[in-house]
Parts: sequence; structure tokens; C-alpha cells
Amino acid sequence: MTPRGGLLRALCLFAVFDAACLLNSGMLYPQESSSREVKDLSGLWDFRADTSPNRHQGFERSWFKSRLAQTGPVMEMPVPASYNDITQDPALRDFVGWVWYEREVVVPARWVDDKEIRVVLRVGSAHYYSVVWVNGVKVTEHEGGHLPFEAEIGSIIREDPNVPCRITIAVNNTLNLTTLPPGTIQYMKDRTMYPDGFFVQNYQFDFFNYAGIHRPVLLYTTPKAYVDDISVVTDFLDNTGLVQYDISVKNAATSSLKVTLMDKDGYSVASSKEPSGLLKVVDVHLWWPYLMDEKPGYLYSLETVVTLPRSGSYDDVYTLPIGIRTVKVTSNKFLINNKPFYFHGVNKHEDSDIRGKGFDWPLIVKDFNLIKWLGANSFRTSHYPYAEEILQMCDRHGIVVIDESPGVGIKDIRSYGNASLAHHLDVMDELVRRDKNHPSVVMWSVANEPASEMSPAENYFKTVIQHTKALDPTRPVTFVTDSNFERDRGAPFVDVICVNSYFSWYHDPGHLEVIPIQLKTQFENWYGKYKKPIIQSEYGADVVPGLHNDPPVMFTEEYQKEVLRNYHRVFDEKRKQYVVGELIWNFADFMTSQGALRVVGNKKGIFTRQRQPKSAAFVLRDRYWRLANGTGRLPPWTKYPCSF
Repeated sequence: MTPRGGLLRALCLFAVFDAACLLNSGMLYPQESSSREVKDLSGLWDFRADTSPNRHQGFERSWFKSRLAQTGPVMEMPVPASYNDITQDPALRDFVGWVWYEREVVVPARWVDDKEIRVVLRVGSAHYYSVVWVNGVKVTEHEGGHLPFEAEIGSIIREDPNVPCRITIAVNNTLNLTTLPPGTIQYMKDRTMYPDGFFVQNYQFDFFNYAGIHRPVLLYTTPKAYVDDISVVTDFLDNTGLVQYDISVKNAATSSLKVTLMDKDGYSVASSKEPSGLLKVVDVHLWWPYLMDEKPGYLYSLETVVTLPRSGSYDDVYTLPIGIRTVKVTSNKFLINNKPFYFHGVNKHEDSDIRGKGFDWPLIVKDFNLIKWLGANSFRTSHYPYAEEILQMCDRHGIVVIDESPGVGIKDIRSYGNASLAHHLDVMDELVRRDKNHPSVVMWSVANEPASEMSPAENYFKTVIQHTKALDPTRPVTFVTDSNFERDRGAPFVDVICVNSYFSWYHDPGHLEVIPIQLKTQFENWYGKYKKPIIQSEYGADVVPGLHNDPPVMFTEEYQKEVLRNYHRVFDEKRKQYVVGELIWNFADFMTSQGALRVVGNKKGIFTRQRQPKSAAFVLRDRYWRLANGTGRLPPWTKYPCSF
């Protein structure tokens, strides 16, 4: 590295970093340290659905002012979990409207007594609209079902230290034309056909609209002066890593700061006393994807210590895991650390029996073991942001992520109005704020299969995509399309073309022979018009586990295997040119709304909903390990013997 070359690289990194620091408040993941404590409120909460005709009795009668059990019958409800499949009540499974949760919490006395301690209530996610009270006092509300929100509650719990901390959360899963995802409420007024007050929630996405408190509810503390946010942008030149950082400290007019970057063994490799700056790491260990290096997912730790000059105050200590890597896109390649990266991965859902979309560690660990067993190196968070803990595992294991917003089912022209656009921009703000420091996140996806051929879609997606690029110029931005290549109004603005297609399934059902022709035509049309790398972001076929037929027919295990093989042959031809990835739909079967086309959910998984493999899982495993072995970067003992 020449001095001049290193200086230019550092200046470029500063320029990119300045553009990426537009958000003015943080959403750091709660962690325990010498200055911070975390209290997990997972467990059983009191629960009540507001079944009144207008669903507003809870607000009209102020259920939040007293214990929920005093307002009427309550039941025990696990948190985190969707409420839909917990009981035997079909009305609760399909309930639309406000539901109420409550729990009384014993707060440690030192949290209450010491006014130098901030006490924060954080909800990992609740679907869809939430209002939160503590001891009858409203502390926050939030729109959106897949991102965290929080409120400082120290002053409330200190008003009467002898009163238990009563937390009340009202959650409404109703979707309308301006929510993300959107929906409509349809009232059936024909009394010869429907009972009085009958209505249905309509939406145009193919997964069940699970509802409730889906991720952990936490109480956590920080000192009064605390680290509010950290932003990092990384690069490297030769064997030197570059970490541009910016640290925001709140409630401290004057403070001293110590920033230490430590390697995996805890040794300091760089340090600073400035709130922002550039750290240089000699003999850097880059963050590499799974199966692309002998040591995938290498993470450093950026420890920040804030010290105040006045006596009686506390230091604050926060440690952020970071991976040093770069992401770039050319006209026909996706590059990680300047090496071509090929996505061979899956699409997923946060979905399982009984708990619905509820956060569940055993399920998450099982899924990661299956992903690595497959030889998959990536997944898309279809069709909403996943739990932060999942992204943390991706960071550690080297699993690459396309991080998608909940912009799915945007099919109605009325969902392209100003109110919808403003909310979409807010969601991208929250998503980037939460996930910006994850090295596993290599691309943002702003939507899935919108009606992007409509004329209002052009300005809408141009605005959303440009806004996202301004928030984070270090990552490419896409949206996932199933539109005609000539009429798609969002494609000109994305960095990577992501295309969904289901040849021989929704189109020409049963005709496997059309797949090679139609898939080649699809790729050639899209690349010919836009000259951008392409990911086949969805493909697949439904299969009822254990259903067999030869010759293959639809819904059998044989048919699913043949669909995959026909797609794979075309992928192998086009990945030598401009196709940079393939993501199967889907990793596992998942629940959908009831309908004539779905037999207890979507059955396109290569695993069942209980995570047992179908025949196609072995076809995909054989392929993915062949692709990984073909990179030539794997040590011999990790190579999979392709014998199927």
C-alpha cells in the first residue's frame, strides 16, 4: 500500500461514511456489560381480545388504567408467540382487531433508587400496531410489525416505588391500504348470507397474518450518560483493514471516550480516544461467507467506554461485534471482498407450529444446522425483517443475508399514495438503523412482488430506493419482481435484478419441458434491457410430503425434484455470464390463509414445517456442495462427497 493510495482509500471511506450517518438516533441491541443490565420478560402474560363490535371497548373503558383481569376474563398467553394457534378457539385464530397483554414486573430496587440509571422498556416486535402503557401511563406507540421499539420508563416507576411495574401492551393486526404490508377490510352487509357485523381481512401475500408479541420484551438499563448509537463502515487495502466508526453519546455535555478494537482472542489491535475516526488493522482477518474461506464469519469487537468527569456518575460500556468486509456490484458480478460471490441459498419465513412467528431459540438453531447441512451460504428475509438474534447468528456463521422490508403485497394502486410512501420511508429508516452494522447483511430489498408495472410505482420505488441508498451507500439495493421486464417501473433504479418465476407451476402447469426455454428467455430479456447482475430470487413447486408418482406429476416429490433440476441446468449456463445467485422457494413449508389453492399452508418447502427433509432437499444439498467445492477455496476436510 503506497502512502498516497492509502490516503485516497481513507478519504473515500470518510466520504461514504458521512453519507451513511443520516439517522440521528440509535437502536443498539440491548446487552449486559459492567454498566448495563437486561431483564427478559418472556413468559406468561395476561391476555384479552377485544371482541366488541367496533374492537375499541378497551380504549373506551380504559383497560390500561387497572389490572387487565379487572376488566373482564383473561387467559394466559406466552410471550413471545403469535396468539393465533395457542388455543382451540377458531375465532381467536382468525381474530382481527385489538388484543391486550399485561404483566406485572418486579423491578430491582437499585434501578428505582438510583436516578443515574436509565430504565428502558423494549419490545422486539409486535404485529402490527402497538400502544404501550406503564402503570396506566402511555409511554409509546409504534406502527409496523417486524422492528423493535422502546421507551424510557424510569420516571414512571419511581413515582411510587412500592407499586409493581404493570406493563400493558395493546396490539392491533388490522392491515389497511397504507400499512406495510397493506390490506383491506371488507364488510359483508348481505344479511341473507352473513351474520351482523361480519367482515374479513383481505391481503395479497401468501403467508398467514400471524399476530401478537412476536419477539422478546425486555427491560434494560444504561447509565444516564450512555452510548446511544454506533455506526461502522469497513474496507481493506492489501492486508490492512480500515474501520471508520462514529459513536453517539447522549446526556453528556463533556465526557472522555475510549474505543478499543479487539480480535477474536480479546487482544487489542487498534484504539482511539475520539468519538469518530479511522482504525487501521494490520494483518486483518476479513469477514468471509460460509464455505468461501476456512474461517468464515470472523468478528472483531469494538468496545466503547464512556467516562464522565463528575463524581457519582457511571461509566458506560458497550461492545459491538463487527466484521471487516466490502460489497460491490458490477454489471455482471456480485463481489464480497473483491471476490465473486454466488448466492446458493434459500428463502425463509419466521413460521412454525403452535408459536406461529414467535421467536424460538431451538427452532432458530435447528434452521441454522439445516442451512449449513444443505451447503447454503445465504438467505433472504422474505418478506419482512427477521429477529436481530438471527442476524447475529448469520454474522457469526458467515451466512449472507438479503435484508427485506415488509413491503409485500403492494398490489392496489391506492397503496402508492403519499401516506404509504411516507410510511415505507420510515420503515426503511428503522430497518437500516437496526441492521446497518451487520456484516452478514449485504443488500437491502425494499419490496417483494409489488404491482410495479403501474405508473405510480415509478416515482414510489425511485424514492424508496434512492432514500435507502442515501441511508446506506455501502450496500446495493434491490426489490424483488415478478413483473414483465418491459413494463417494470422499479427495475431501472435497483443495483441487482431479483426475479421470481414459477415456470411449469403457475404458468404452463405440469409442463416441465417449458422450463429451459422460458427461463433462458427470462434471463436474456432482463439482462439485455438492464445490464445488471441477476438473482433468481424464487423458484420451486409445492409437494405433499410422501406423495409419489412416476412419471412425475404436480404435488409429488418427484415433480419438485424435476422442477429444481430443470432450473439448475439453466443456472449453470447463465451463472458463467451474469446470474449471481439462486434462492429456492422455500426452505420449509409454512402457514397461509385458508383457500382452495392451499392445503394447510404453502408446501413449496424442501423441508416440512417440522423441518424434516423432502426428496428435493437432497437434490439441493448435492448441488450446493458442488457449487461450494467449485470455488476452490475450501479446505479438503470440508468438501462434501457428492454421491447422489
